Amino acid sequence: MTDARPVPTFADVTDAARILAGIAHRTPVLTSRTLDRRTGARLFLKCENLQRAGAFKFRGAYTALSRLDAQERRAGVLTYSSGNHAQAIALAGRELGIPAVIVMPTDAPAAKLAATRGYGAEIVSYDRYTADRETLGAALARDRGCALIPPYDHPDVIAGQGTATLELLDEVGELDALFVCLGGGGLLAGATLAARARSPRTRIYGVEPAAGDDGQRSLRTGTIVHIDVPRTIADGAQTQHLGHYPFAIIRDGVDDILTVSDDELVDCMRFFATRMKLIVEPTGCLALAGALAQAGRLAGQRVGVIVSGGNIDLDRFARLTAPGEDVDPRCHAVGTSGTAGPPGSSRAASGS
Repeated sequence: MTDARPVPTFADVTDAARILAGIAHRTPVLTSRTLDRRTGARLFLKCENLQRAGAFKFRGAYTALSRLDAQERRAGVLTYSSGNHAQAIALAGRELGIPAVIVMPTDAPAAKLAATRGYGAEIVSYDRYTADRETLGAALARDRGCALIPPYDHPDVIAGQGTATLELLDEVGELDALFVCLGGGGLLAGATLAARARSPRTRIYGVEPAAGDDGQRSLRTGTIVHIDVPRTIADGAQTQHLGHYPFAIIRDGVDDILTVSDDELVDCMRFFATRMKLIVEPTGCLALAGALAQAGRLAGQRVGVIVSGGNIDLDRFARLTAPGEDVDPRCHAVGTSGTAGPPGSSRAASGS
């Protein structure tokens, strides 16, 4: 465990919902007759790509920062992230008047670096191939006296992320199945807490890139599996292992973890853009890709899909979705800067 606190429960999710009321966007739930025809099911898409800072991460970040005491707020917070969590902590810190320091890799996407600075955070750069971000972040937090808020392995972060599924269920009612993207596990763990309480018969599926199947292997072996940084265009899911807090929830509450290819993610990006007029990043497409891969088994069912985020550079979006273009994960193996890491590199998970 990252600290001595207990694993969060559904009561923590409902507390987070009260904290976030009027602060986080209550994102829309969209439907598509085309998707319903393709699956034979009724799909409900919770569009967290339209959340503040462009992803579900704002929910967990704001929840965690809001629970700091006065002394901790004065000292500030520190986190490590290559993208969405960085922006979320920076924005939440600005809203709450809490100084934020973000440890980000030197090759992080320019747009995400600019957004994080724009929200007022201090960025500390590091080389992801020679330094471990968790070790560096913990040392900096100690030196500066900051509260450390990791991207997913934190009870308050998990509770905040669970509010997306809570809102979905409040709006559409009980579901037969729920598909959620999986990186470090914070979103899936929070979704599991909400779904098991509000729709206990729902089958819950995490979806991760085929190149990074540590979650699937962890669920099936009953222990957290560590892998090298996966080479996938889903940069938000390039984590190397699940968090301890998320795994404690996922292990007992998730029905299965599925994997999808980068080509399937690109197909979903194109669908979202052309048919639903939505910009969704590759990681944000994991849940829909998983649902489409299970289409034959979903006929007649009510299915929830968490669309987790939409933060992607437009030039990269254009390259990935251009007709006839091949998807080459080597060009987007770590972060979204277009540069692959050295062969065999396995340091510092780069998922948000």
